[in-house]
Amino acid sequence: MEQQALSATEMRVIIFVIGMIVLALIYFFGRPRKPGQGRRTLFRNTQGTRVEPTFDGDPGIEVEGDSAQAGEQFDLLGGMEGGDIDERAEPVAKKRARRVSKPLVGVRPDLPIERIVTLFVTARDGTMIAGADLVVAAEKAGLEFGDRGIFHRMLAGKADAGPVFSMANMLKPGNFDMARIESLDTQGLTLFMALPGPLPALDAWDAMLPTAQRLAELLDANLLDEKHGALGRQGIAHIRDGLRAWDRQQESGQIRPNWQSGK
Repeated sequence: MEQQALSATEMRVIIFVIGMIVLALIYFFGRPRKPGQGRRTLFRNTQGTRVEPTFDGDPGIEVEGDSAQAGEQFDLLGGMEGGDIDERAEPVAKKRARRVSKPLVGVRPDLPIERIVTLFVTARDGTMIAGADLVVAAEKAGLEFGDRGIFHRMLAGKADAGPVFSMANMLKPGNFDMARIESLDTQGLTLFMALPGPLPALDAWDAMLPTAQRLAELLDANLLDEKHGALGRQGIAHIRDGLRAWDRQQESGQIRPNWQSGK
């Protein structure tokens, strides 16, 4: 049987179909495979439950982006005001401020102030008093942080009588921001007692002077009088004489507050 030759049109059709098949095979087998294609076994356990992403050992907290960066942001949140803060990430100074500010102590009764006696504990030349150091020194000297953001010496069992004397920052505004106390540097501290107070003036002085001396020793600082001069024996004797005379005037001419008379 004689075979019939293909026409030119038929040849072009066959070549076109073969070309399309070749192109399809090249496209299917030659394209790059995407990462992760194939059998999907990630985030699947034997019980068939979903494994949630975790952060710092706490399940259920989804973290986006780089894990190191996310951890840094989490630490920064611990130092911000307000909101629910993880106790483990809370700065030491802030936990200390929360602890020492409750209950509030050092509120003075509504009495007119007739006299203020002042001492200064100042840093030596070329140095500063660090906030963390002054807090430790204040605690060792028996002072409590409280009203007006300063430290106070209280009379045992008579908190409502007000402070015997107080300690403030020598620099304005005078208070201590306990949330930032570890970054504080100051030139000095001011110890002062406002009269009348819960004790006779001379007794209050006999409590304030050794406290000021103790603070100066702990902080390696200078102890100065109210005129910023060195406090020596003569100056101490002069102050004591003045306070003794003030007490006599109080006993002879003024009515004591109710908390002193026992009412």
